[in-house]
Amino acid sequence: MDYELPDAVRVWADGSVRVVVLDRPDELNAVDADMHWALAHVWRQLAADHEARVVILTGAGRAFSAGGDLDWITSFLDDPVARDESIREGAQIIEEMLRFPLPVIAAINGAAVGLGASLAILSDIALISERAYLADPHVAVGLVAGDGGAAFWPLLTPILRSREYLFTGDRIDAPTAVQLGLASRVVAPEELLPAAHRLAERLAAQPAEALRATKRVVNMHLSRALAGPLQAGFAAEVVTMRSAEHRARLSALRERAATR
Repeated sequence: MDYELPDAVRVWADGSVRVVVLDRPDELNAVDADMHWALAHVWRQLAADHEARVVILTGAGRAFSAGGDLDWITSFLDDPVARDESIREGAQIIEEMLRFPLPVIAAINGAAVGLGASLAILSDIALISERAYLADPHVAVGLVAGDGGAAFWPLLTPILRSREYLFTGDRIDAPTAVQLGLASRVVAPEELLPAAHRLAERLAAQPAEALRATKRVVNMHLSRALAGPLQAGFAAEVVTMRSAEHRARLSALRERAATR
């Protein structure tokens, strides 16, 4: 099957396994407009691939995804149409992943930040490299963590721990991510993709309808619990996107990046 996606996201087949690669390695797979669009639309294309049984999601190079591309996010300051479209697509990404019928294995090969962390945690199974970490720094740049963190981290890990990491944006190393329930298990870097493929082959050999229906029932709990918080989170994120504090924090971040 031919996938109609921008170059920022690649899909390749390994038998009945589909490997989805976030492919902007020079930018640490930061999410720009093309990648964001692709992440909102890839799931239906995968579901329409009748030879597919399992999906592996990973990043090219040394990162899983460093979160939102700084230039793209900055463009929202003066482009409310693009800003609102990004929010709509962000909600679509989460909804599509929750509805997606096949099992998704995240192979978290490096930094998974912001939306990158959300993609990893929304996967059905998350294998994390010893060198990888999760983080959600929305608050540090003056934004509500509306694209997932504030809504569903508290469903998976003690709320007191969720608050600390969401409020501070601190990194969560691989062992701590597993301890908190934000990843499934830690894997040596060189074993990450082989381990993901072995697990994918095991799942692909399971009775397909039983596996899909089990995932559907499990995700009903998430979908019901997330309905209110996700809507509130995205609405609150839009408000903070318009704030002077966010503009100032983002400008300072860009200045620091330019001097490196």
